[in-house]
Amino acid sequence: MRAFITGASGFIGGHLADRLARDGWTVCGFDARARIPAHKDVEMVTGDIRNAALLRSVLPGMDVVFHLASALGSSRIGDEEFFGINAEGTRTVLAAAKDAGVRRVVHFSSAGVLGHVKSGVADENLPPNPQDVYDRSKLEGEKIALAAARSGQDVAVVRPGWVYGPGDRRTLKLIRAIARRRFILVAQGRTLQTPVYIDDLVAGTLLCAAKGRRGEVYHLAGPEVLSVKRIAETIAAAAGSGVPRVSLPLGPVKAAAWVMGGVFSLFGKEAPLNPSRLAFFVHPKPLDILKAVRELGYAPGWTLEKGMTAAVAWYRAEQWI
Repeated sequence: MRAFITGASGFIGGHLADRLARDGWTVCGFDARARIPAHKDVEMVTGDIRNAALLRSVLPGMDVVFHLASALGSSRIGDEEFFGINAEGTRTVLAAAKDAGVRRVVHFSSAGVLGHVKSGVADENLPPNPQDVYDRSKLEGEKIALAAARSGQDVAVVRPGWVYGPGDRRTLKLIRAIARRRFILVAQGRTLQTPVYIDDLVAGTLLCAAKGRRGEVYHLAGPEVLSVKRIAETIAAAAGSGVPRVSLPLGPVKAAAWVMGGVFSLFGKEAPLNPSRLAFFVHPKPLDILKAVRELGYAPGWTLEKGMTAAVAWYRAEQWI
């Protein structure tokens, strides 16, 4: 089997490429950056996912395309660029895959398209309610993928939970702040999230490629729905530190995030606190994974305690914290 992974230099893409290569797949990674994934047997192509001609030249012979490339929520780019990469880039990848005769495409969307889950646990039927430009652009990309499926292309969609694990630089910032006792809860940490260890997410992604139904969305998250406070406490336990008992009220923190985000953007820098970073503490996204369990045989086995212990040990071994 031959796999093509867009965004292969990223955290999820790199782990996926490594797993596929170890499982005997022939893997070609595609990314705007030239950094090579961990596995030496992964071929890399550097380019822009909006470059249709380049994609058409490298996709023939591929069995599955895993489309992970994305402009992230913290990216210092404008609205047009977000939609250009996350939406139109998806359209370009799908068209090139169709022209090349690729059997299946697994498109990575985001739990962010759900916005703010007001009550209960969100299954795949909950109407999307994106809160910012990143979420809106990811929802547009998801819509494009599902429209392609309705037109007959074999496309399935994955929405991951809050992903963490060895090598992730995004969650590293939170882990480092807690390990150094520089973390303060917002709104008492009541917001619910669904952590998923990278190995579970990769396993679920492969199940989606093998068993997922065309035109279906699958939530892939861990076995627990946890509050931000509980997540912070678990990280603190793994790091051997304590979580501050002080909690800041949401209103002033949101105002500060908007102001700092705007000021830092004038200088082309990411603020230490901005609306994108605050979303984890503000917008609940507890995901229901029953559909993936029932249809794919998905069985996440990493609790946050187990996964965070492994992640923190890796960060320390690599001297990241």
